[in-house]
Amino acid sequence: MINLHKLTIHEAQDRLKNKEISAQELTRAVFERIEAVEPSVDAYITVTQDIAMAQAEAADKDISENNIRPLTGIPVAVKDLICTKGVKTTCASKILENFIPPYDATVMDKLNAAGAVMVGKVNMDEFAMGSSTENSGIKVTKNPWNLSHIPGGSSGGSAAAVSADMCLGSLGSDTGGSIRQPASHCGVVGIKPTYGRVSRFGLVAFASSLDQIGPLAKDVTDAAVLLQVISGYDPKDSTSIDKTIPDYRAALTGNVKDLKIGIPRQYHTSNGMSPDVLSAVQNAMNLFKDAGAELVDISLPHSQYAVAAYYLIAPAEACSNLARYDGVKYGLRDKASASLVDMYQNTRSKGFGPEVQRRILLGTYALSAGYYDAYYKKASQIRTLIKHDFMQAFDACDIILSPVTPSPAFKIGENVDDPLTMYLSDIFTLSANLAGIPGLSIPCGISKNNLPIGLQLMGNYFAETTILNAAFCFEQATEFHKLRPKL
Repeated sequence: MINLHKLTIHEAQDRLKNKEISAQELTRAVFERIEAVEPSVDAYITVTQDIAMAQAEAADKDISENNIRPLTGIPVAVKDLICTKGVKTTCASKILENFIPPYDATVMDKLNAAGAVMVGKVNMDEFAMGSSTENSGIKVTKNPWNLSHIPGGSSGGSAAAVSADMCLGSLGSDTGGSIRQPASHCGVVGIKPTYGRVSRFGLVAFASSLDQIGPLAKDVTDAAVLLQVISGYDPKDSTSIDKTIPDYRAALTGNVKDLKIGIPRQYHTSNGMSPDVLSAVQNAMNLFKDAGAELVDISLPHSQYAVAAYYLIAPAEACSNLARYDGVKYGLRDKASASLVDMYQNTRSKGFGPEVQRRILLGTYALSAGYYDAYYKKASQIRTLIKHDFMQAFDACDIILSPVTPSPAFKIGENVDDPLTMYLSDIFTLSANLAGIPGLSIPCGISKNNLPIGLQLMGNYFAETTILNAAFCFEQATEFHKLRPKL
């Protein structure tokens, strides 16, 4: 019999429905897998075995009564910046290491309503600020494919847990590529939905105009299933959009005949790009062409400014959002300080890691009197131009194809003292967040060093069905999504 932890969500759904396995057996198998490989991978911050087994028992009761919901009995992991009632939500930060939310995020309400089993909260870069999960204030997660390499970030724990079969699917968040980049590095599927498609209520804010919650999964079908569950309008989120949710799984026909795929000339260059990535992306382009899609040359002329614009807008919003962590309301408090000002300063110095402090300082500077027009305002204007580039491109094509990252996962510690190089690793993913469009990463190759390579597909607003179907077509013609690390 197959190891149950290796099942995809849709495979597990079929077996549960047919009563070939029980939800408790499946959940136990996942915890046995966590026990076996978590000491090597370090993906989890909090494991919720008691909660999960109780949920699995309830799922078995539902199945026996034929009350089967979209995720009944399916073990999932949740990034540790999504609020979970009664379960620690740390944001991988010392300032919140003992914070227990009194309420659930909307996506948690949706997972619970769908019958999911929560196996734990997974590691991340502190407050989602980073591209490697090395900035976690709690532990460094390793890439299951090679434990000396990073899993990507900031949703590194979410991607590593799925890749290492320590859950059947997970939720992450994406502010500048934080779902797609770790999905690429860990050889799984990750999708950032259109801004406003998934509620952000209960997501601890980093940069509110950029943050999005999305799924990481073992294949495209699973990603569609998870996205279906968490999507939808929420009056508790003022940026949520009331728009009909299509049936994402039903859209997976694999037919891309006459689909116009835009190839941005700015993204397909050998300058700074790994030959392995270039080769894998070129092979993907050829595959789509063979499947009947039309490749269209497009231009995204302002993409060269995306990194600079992002690293002004995101830190500016972060310095505003993180002002609430002052040692007064909740979280860490320095009790040795003699004055209020000292308490603020010492609490934040001890509670925030160096990357979070760097971004708070950068954002405060960009918003300060005399500099606002030169930095934040200018970055916001560039953001508008980037959005306009995409709108013009989608007049000529249906989806846009590009690499996810310039190279496969780098070694832990390799770029830790070089923030600029670290920031540039998000060069292909940032623009989708600035524009608010959906983007997806799907495994498309393996490097010479046996590390996964991802392909990015971006769509117009609310065109998740189009990019999911294109990814499904690619998946049907390749075996990359079936490859797993040898742990």
